[in-house]
Amino acid sequence: MAITAADVATLRKATGAGMMDVKKALEDADGDMEKAAQILREKGKAGAAKREDRENSQGAVALVVIDDHLGAIAELKCETDFVAKSSEFIAILERITIAVAEKGEEAKDTFEADLDLLRATLKEKIEVGKVARFVAPEGSVVDGYLHTQSDRGVNAVLVEVSGGSRELAHDIAMHIGFSRPRFVSRDEVPKDEVEAERQTLETISRNEGKPDAQIEKIVDGRMRGFYEGICLMDQRFIRDEKITLEQLLGQAKVTRFSQILIGQ
Repeated sequence: MAITAADVATLRKATGAGMMDVKKALEDADGDMEKAAQILREKGKAGAAKREDRENSQGAVALVVIDDHLGAIAELKCETDFVAKSSEFIAILERITIAVAEKGEEAKDTFEADLDLLRATLKEKIEVGKVARFVAPEGSVVDGYLHTQSDRGVNAVLVEVSGGSRELAHDIAMHIGFSRPRFVSRDEVPKDEVEAERQTLETISRNEGKPDAQIEKIVDGRMRGFYEGICLMDQRFIRDEKITLEQLLGQAKVTRFSQILIGQ
C-alpha cells in the first residue's frame, strides 16, 4: 500500500513522532494507522529499555488547585531541560496532574501508553516522578505555589491549612517554596535525628573549648538554628522576618504540605 504525505501528517499529529519514524512505521504496518501507532509505542518501550541506565534528573513539575479544597502536584522526569520545556512534555504533565487531582494519586499509572509515544518521539528516559494530592476536610483549604524557570515548573508546593483562608495558604506555600522545610513542627522530627544533631553540636561546642557547665545551654541555643532550618513553624516568614510562621498563622494551622523540586 502506498504511503501518502497525508497519512504521515495524520499519524504525526496523533503521536507526535518524527516524520521519518512515522513513515517507517506506516511502511512496516502496510499503511494501517493503528498498527503503525502500536509500532511507534513498541519502539518507545524498546528505546526506554536501552535508556534504563541513564540519569533522568531533569524534568518539570505542575500544580492544579480546584476550588479551594482539592489540589495536586506532579513531576515528570526526563534527561535534559530541553525536553522538559517541550510542548509535548508539558502537555502530558498537565494531563497527569489534573488526573491525579480528580481521581487520586494512582491515576498517574494510567498514562503509560502516552509516555511510550513520548519516549519514542523525544528519545529520552521519561517517567512519572513524585505526586501528591490533598482533599481538604471541612474547615480547611488547599492552595499551592509553582515556581517556573525557563518555561517549566521546577518547584511545586501544596499546602493544607485548617481554620485559615486560601490567601494564607498561598502565602505559606510560597514561603515553603523558598525556605524548603522538611517538617511542619518539631514534634514531627524523628527522635534519632534530633539526638544525632545534639551529639554533633555538643562535640563541636567541646572542641571549641566551651566550659562544661555551659555546654547544655549552648547546645540548646544551637538546636534552635537546627529547627529553624527544617521546621516550618520555627522559620521566619519570608515577607516579614519579624514574625515566625507560627505567629503568622495565629489560630490557623498547617495540617500538611508537600514539595517537589526538580533534581531532588
